[in-house]
This record gives sequence, structure tokens and C-alpha cells, in this order.
Amino acid sequence: MTPNLDTDLLRAFITIADEQSFTRAADLLGRTQSAVSMQIKRLEDVLQVRLFDRDGRRIRVTPEGQALMGYARRMLRLNDEAINHFLEPELSGPVRIGSPDDYASYLLPRVLGAFAQSHPGIEIDVTCDNSTDLLPLVQRGDLDLALLSRGPDIHGGELIRTEKLYWISSAAHATHEQTPLPLAMFPDGCVCRWHAINALENQNRDWRPAYASRSTTAIYAAVLGGFAVSIIEESMIPDGARVLTESEGFPDLPEVEISLHQSPGNSSAPVLRLAAHIREHLGRRNTLRRDVT
Repeated sequence: MTPNLDTDLLRAFITIADEQSFTRAADLLGRTQSAVSMQIKRLEDVLQVRLFDRDGRRIRVTPEGQALMGYARRMLRLNDEAINHFLEPELSGPVRIGSPDDYASYLLPRVLGAFAQSHPGIEIDVTCDNSTDLLPLVQRGDLDLALLSRGPDIHGGELIRTEKLYWISSAAHATHEQTPLPLAMFPDGCVCRWHAINALENQNRDWRPAYASRSTTAIYAAVLGGFAVSIIEESMIPDGARVLTESEGFPDLPEVEISLHQSPGNSSAPVLRLAAHIREHLGRRNTLRRDVT
């Protein structure tokens, strides 16, 4: 008799694979790390394969695990669609959400992709800009929701996540050794820009604005091309970047608080459901996703 695959086990597997961490997956799933490890052991026993390998501090999905991921995602999507069909009314209509470009590029895609699968009738319109420019839009109702970085000019909202900031440079260049230090930054109003300048000036270190853009892709291109140094949230550090440390003369940076803001004039069912979905998927303290030492 063919055994059945428990969706709880599959959900634990996908969460670990996405987060690259048993600890972070346990936090998201509301379980202890030992309980999540037992779930993976049960799934491996059913399938008679090994799903994860450990490489020092990192978790790697095995080839067998890679093969399972496609099946698992489809099964979970169908499960969630069936549950939503019977337990939630069919929701439809537009939701306007604002976000800085880096969050829209790295945090929102997986969240919004899962939301679109379970709520195909909801149309999502995303506006990208600096947090300081987005806040008035959500306050006056031009946006329904906004995912913003808290800073000197951004207060309120619901704190849902924190991200540690890191200095990054190109792994193939020695840009970080230049004086004055060339910086690639978002325009005025970006909290990362504020933290970078504040940290360097407190250190009395010479710097110069070398590159400015509202596009995360453009900032990364400048950094990876050896044109400038920048700072970025830990879960958004691109491949090919080198993390710069205090031993190299780069001051420690704080955490950025990410808050969810909702327009006071719009509490429609689609808006409330998307807000709850963002809360569920991003509402945790982020921990290091890679070895940056």
C-alpha cells in the first residue's frame, strides 16, 4: 500500500529549504527545533532518502530533496487552495501596496507569489519609492498598505521584522580601500543611506557619494562592478558581494526595523487578508542567512 505524504511534514521541509535554517523554520512554524527535526526524520523515513546535508553552519538540500521540492510545493498549493475555497469567501478587488525597491525585489516576491496562488481574484499593485515618500501616500489613502523602513522620519505602523545591516563591496575589487570611500546609495530619504553616512561621520572617515539610484539592481551593479561600497540588509546580500567587517575599519551597523502601515480609510477584506499574509510570512526577527564572517 502506497504511503501518504503528510502536508505538515512537507510544509516543514519547504520552510527549512526556503530559510536554509532549522531554527528559523521552527520559529515560522511555531514549533521547537527538535520537533521540526523529528518531522524531517519522519519524512525521510517515508521516502527512504536524505533530504538535507549540513556543511558547517549551512544547510544544503540534497539532490533527492531538490526533486521533492517541486512535488511538495504543488501539493501544498492545492491543499491551501482547497482550504481557502471552503473556509474563506472568494475575495476579489485591488490592493495597492508601497515598498522600497529592495523590499519589493527581495522580500515581497515570495510573499506575494504565495498570496496570488491562494487568492487569484485579488489584484496587487506595487509602488516602489523611498519610505519617506511612501508614508504620506498611505496616510492619505493613495496606498492601502506600505512596508516601510523605520528611521528618523518614519514612525508608527506595526513592527513586523528587523534586519541587520552590513557593509558590502565587490569580492573581486579593493574598492573598500579607497580614500575617500566611494558610496553607492539610494537618494535622500533612505534609512540605509542615513545609517551609512552617520556611521562614517561618527568615525571621522572621509567618504564621497559615488553613485545614487532608486533601483536596488543598479546599486548592486555599482558595488559588484567595483565602483562603490554600500550597505544592505542581511537577507538581501547579493552573490558575489564581500561583507566588510570592523577589523577592516568598517563600523558595526544597527538593525533596521521594518513596519507595516495601513491606510486608515481602507479596511476592505482583500486589504486585511494581504496584511495578515504579510504579517504571517515576514513577521519574525530575521537571523543571519549566510556565513558573513
